[in-house]
Amino acid sequence: MNYELRIICTFASNLRVVFTDKWRMKQFWIGFSVLVLLFSACQSNKTGNSEVEEPADSAQKADTVSSSLQEEIGEETSVPKAADELFDDFIFNFAANRTLQSSRIKFPLLVKRGDEVSYVKKGDWQMEYFFMKQDFYTLLFDSEKEMEAMKETNIEHAVVEKIYLHSKTVKQYVFDRVNGLWTLQQIIHMPLSESRNASFLEFYEQFASSIEYQSDHLMESVKFIGPDPDDDFNQMEGVITPDTWEAFAPELPSGMIYNIVYGAPQKETGRKIFVLRGIANGMEMELTFKHEGGKWKLEKLVT
Repeated sequence: MNYELRIICTFASNLRVVFTDKWRMKQFWIGFSVLVLLFSACQSNKTGNSEVEEPADSAQKADTVSSSLQEEIGEETSVPKAADELFDDFIFNFAANRTLQSSRIKFPLLVKRGDEVSYVKKGDWQMEYFFMKQDFYTLLFDSEKEMEAMKETNIEHAVVEKIYLHSKTVKQYVFDRVNGLWTLQQIIHMPLSESRNASFLEFYEQFASSIEYQSDHLMESVKFIGPDPDDDFNQMEGVITPDTWEAFAPELPSGMIYNIVYGAPQKETGRKIFVLRGIANGMEMELTFKHEGGKWKLEKLVT
């Protein structure tokens, strides 16, 4: 893929369009205009050769251009009131729009590290993109009922968590809806051991890093639901056994993952649903784990 086309593709993959029809239409025409300009530039720079040598740092340049375009669009686009109804709608705007982000933080921002308290002034705040610079984000639920909370519009409290598995720390961004508007109220740093998901997260770090460890932490049969290769509109169901696991084992993120807590944490159920959700490609995968016999085991995989 040549350099110009990579820029277009990178921009398209990063463009997340949500909210009201008016918002969609405005974002569409902004994005379409940018793509037209890029395409015109590509055409005007073509030579008689059918192939153009790609610069060694083309991927880095593409990422830089994509981020700049995305930020400019975020700067120039106002956020409709409907964006504050669902926290998911809000957080994607918050992470992409510098002006909105600055206006939705309670400055000086309270930062807690154990017993230590400090404050961040508005002039010292650094733009927080969260998961917008990667292709996916992750979520962790105790039940399917808890998953439904992300669709509710009456939630007044939410927490975005950055979970650092290797250093065993968690950074929480605490949001409250104040007068109908989501606002970042404080940041809390804590050891992973103080997280309500500590037991599962310590297990997950090993599960995500070792195929052998995965095989030892499966139920006797793992329920599998995935796309039917013979029918694009249907899914197929089956079971995975430990001896066939390697053929189905998905690639899982490690190092640092995200989680979003919608509303008040729910009661522990002895199960965890780990969701990996694509930002621009519609991809979603769910792994359901059950705590049994003193350890976590995978009981269901949905792709």
